[in-house]
Amino acid sequence: MEKEQPTLETIVKTRVTRLNAVVSGLVTGVIFGLIIFIATNWLLLKGGEPVGPHLALLGQFFLGYTVSFWGSLVGLLYGFVTGFILGFAVAFLYNIFLNLRHKQ
Repeated sequence: MEKEQPTLETIVKTRVTRLNAVVSGLVTGVIFGLIIFIATNWLLLKGGEPVGPHLALLGQFFLGYTVSFWGSLVGLLYGFVTGFILGFAVAFLYNIFLNLRHKQ
């Protein structure tokens, strides 16, 4: 039994739906980093006696992170790295499963 040749439409759909893992990682990293940076500085500007006790728990995972301006910069860096790894991994795995599905 011969393999069916993929049609032009199938080839185009397969090529278009691939994700660029580096770009996906960069975008996700920037978003994660900015979320931590903005949330930390928002709590600092808001003030209050216990400043961000829940957000301070990130210090358990991100060494050096505190609810302060310098901590927000550390959180920006950790958020970027974490988001990059996560976005890259999702896009990379997506492309692998796409290749398995559309084996030629």
